Amino acid sequence: MKKILLILFLISTSTIYLSAQEKGVGAGVILGAPTGISGKYWIDTTNAIDAGLGWDFLKNASPFSFHVDYLYHNYSFVDAKIKVPVYYGFGLRFRFKSRENGSMGIRGVIGASLYLRNQPIELFGEIAPSFRLLPSTGLDFDAGIGARYYFNIKI
Repeated sequence: MKKILLILFLISTSTIYLSAQEKGVGAGVILGAPTGISGKYWIDTTNAIDAGLGWDFLKNASPFSFHVDYLYHNYSFVDAKIKVPVYYGFGLRFRFKSRENGSMGIRGVIGASLYLRNQPIELFGEIAPSFRLLPSTGLDFDAGIGARYYFNIKI
C-alpha cells in the first residue's frame, strides 16, 4: 500500500503532462474499502457512470460490495497548469454477508482524477459516505485509490 501511495505521489508531483481522458470505457482496480474492480463510462465530457465490485477486508463490514454512481466532473475547481478534475456524485451501494444477509444504501462520492497525457490511463482517489437504508439505518464510509485503463469503445 505504501508503494502505491508513493507512486501516485511521484506521478502527481512530477512534470508529466496531464490531460483529461473524457471519453470511452475504462476498467481497472480500486484499493481500499472495498478492494476490487472498477469501471467507468463517459456520457459526455463532464458526466460519467462508475461502478465497482469488490471485497471489504474490514472486520465489521459485509465482505462483498457493489456500487454504481452518477458522476459530474468539475475541471475548474483546482486552478493548475494541468487538468485535475474533481468529481462528485451519488449512487447506490449494496453489501452482502451471505445470500440472506445484506444491506442497501445511498452513496455520495467525491474524488479527484489525474489522466496521463497520450496514455489511456486514469489515476483516482475518492471517499464515499453511504447512508445505509436496509435492513437498518446507519452511516458507513468507503475510500479508495485506483487506476483505470481506457478502451476506445463507443457504446
